[in-house]
Amino acid sequence: MLVLITGSSGQIGTNLALRLLADGHEVFGVDQRVNTWTKAFEYVIQDLGAPYRDFQGGIGGVPYPKPDVVVHLAANAKVHELVTYPHRALENVMTTYNVLEYCRHQQVPIIFSSSREVYGDIHRYLTEEAQADFVYTESPYSASKISGEAFIYSYARCYNLPYLVFRFSNVYGRYDNDIERMERVIPLFIRRMRDGQPVTVFGREKTLDFTYVDDCVDGIVRGIERIVSGQVANQTFNLAYGEGNTLVRMAELIAEALQIEATINVQPSKLAGEVTYYVANIGRARQLLGYTPQVALADGLRRAVAWNIAWDEEQRR
Repeated sequence: MLVLITGSSGQIGTNLALRLLADGHEVFGVDQRVNTWTKAFEYVIQDLGAPYRDFQGGIGGVPYPKPDVVVHLAANAKVHELVTYPHRALENVMTTYNVLEYCRHQQVPIIFSSSREVYGDIHRYLTEEAQADFVYTESPYSASKISGEAFIYSYARCYNLPYLVFRFSNVYGRYDNDIERMERVIPLFIRRMRDGQPVTVFGREKTLDFTYVDDCVDGIVRGIERIVSGQVANQTFNLAYGEGNTLVRMAELIAEALQIEATINVQPSKLAGEVTYYVANIGRARQLLGYTPQVALADGLRRAVAWNIAWDEEQRR
């Protein structure tokens, strides 16, 4: 099986590609930046957010090998950055349109990476997939994911294009510590604590569902297998661990994994567009994909800390 991955240089894309290769599959990637983590698979550098009209053998005249499925991960994904630069949210919509047009012309199923952000800032604690209420959209980023999902559903109805949508939640683990490019809270806290610096949590009660990357990738692979075989199609899934933890607890667990006494400052939550509570209902993924996440937050953070330390040591050699 050949899997085409957009956003193949990112954290999820890199981990997914390496997992698929280990399972004996072929991978072809598309990204607008070089993969700094691995050279294990072929990819092309291309901005998928540009306006294109040619989708016959690739996108915009760039040739792709014919895949069995497309996993569309490419996106501008920093919520607060898209609040400051909302045109990047529109680039996300254009990118999804281009990838859908390619899939339509090739008649290849698509797996779309959506986000828990589509639920908005939940105070009703409704996270079953059919309960998303787009009136609660919090940011241009969440609007771009809602728009992407809408395009996916419309292409299924108008062009009979098979799809799966995965709504991810705070994925962390290997290949996510390039915080100069994209600042993520867990690798940022790991770095600051290792350097003996204090960390600041915005929102004492802020609670999120953190997903270790191996669990995320396992869910995607299960989706790939089932959509290619025709067992499951045209479904939307929450893909997370299914348990909430406060950001304060997350910071404490990082300190425990590092075996240090860390200074954790807590400030009121004040950032526009942020979600302050989310715990996923993963019942549909369990039922239809056999998805069973294995890595609780404490264990996942120990793995993340160990990987960060090993990676830094390797780069210094």
